[in-house]
Amino acid sequence: MSAEDADADTTEGTPDDHGTLYVVGIGPGLPAHMTQRAKSVIESADVVIASNLYQEFLREDGTIPPESRTDEDGIATREDGSQQEIVRSTMGRQIELARAAFDYVREGKTVAHVSGGDPSVYGKSDLIFKMAEEESATDVPIEIVPGVTAALGGAANVGAPLCNDFCTVSLSDKWRGWDEIEEKLRAAAVSDFVIVLYNCWRNYERAVEIVREERTDDALVAIVNDAGRADAGRNGESRHVTTLGEAADHDDKVSGMGTSLIIGTHETETWSNDDRTYLVTPRGGRDVDDF
Repeated sequence: MSAEDADADTTEGTPDDHGTLYVVGIGPGLPAHMTQRAKSVIESADVVIASNLYQEFLREDGTIPPESRTDEDGIATREDGSQQEIVRSTMGRQIELARAAFDYVREGKTVAHVSGGDPSVYGKSDLIFKMAEEESATDVPIEIVPGVTAALGGAANVGAPLCNDFCTVSLSDKWRGWDEIEEKLRAAAVSDFVIVLYNCWRNYERAVEIVREERTDDALVAIVNDAGRADAGRNGESRHVTTLGEAADHDDKVSGMGTSLIIGTHETETWSNDDRTYLVTPRGGRDVDDF
């Protein structure tokens, strides 16, 4: 679509009898790390589409009703007597669920399609828009509700490693080859970005070796699991600070999709207080007087 086409007012607006499809990022998932906007949208939705794990998180503080108030058809009754349909989401049903979400909206229902982290950072947003194009669903209003992504949650967990320029790279080769992933990793390493790796369960050692070719072995690295989830995640929240030269030796600490690696630059340093050690990347090496 050209910019001219995008600017043209060619629509007549959403039909009055339609609802809205919200793609909602819930961050790590636990209530304390979810935005008030995300919580409000999920609480008021007619239909909530979420995986079993996210449903468990959302029941922590009553964002969705407990299982005891949900019947076998997935109809949940809230304390005020209103009802929500709770639909289980799985990786293999995303196309089917997108179509279903469009149908719900056309029936006049508000839909909250739940994504962990931020839906636009390796989440569900692009699929929803691709499916809307495929299904000619131009009549379906779509709104994205942002959430805390793993890069931000993991960085907060270890201190302040992202205070200068940084980038994220997914190691998933499901939709692109390793030649492209390697090219991105090298460009990021040479450009002196702090690099946050997602999908580390796929060949993270290979990614580390590529970055090592462009960056010194003493560069600091944080391995973070299930940031913001405490003991509620798949493997439990943990952090480990090491160096780039030794990062590939810690495969026992890379525990699945909830793992992120934060690879520092030559400026990234440690700072310790009486509590623990943190990672900090200064913004351009500025002094306190520069603030």
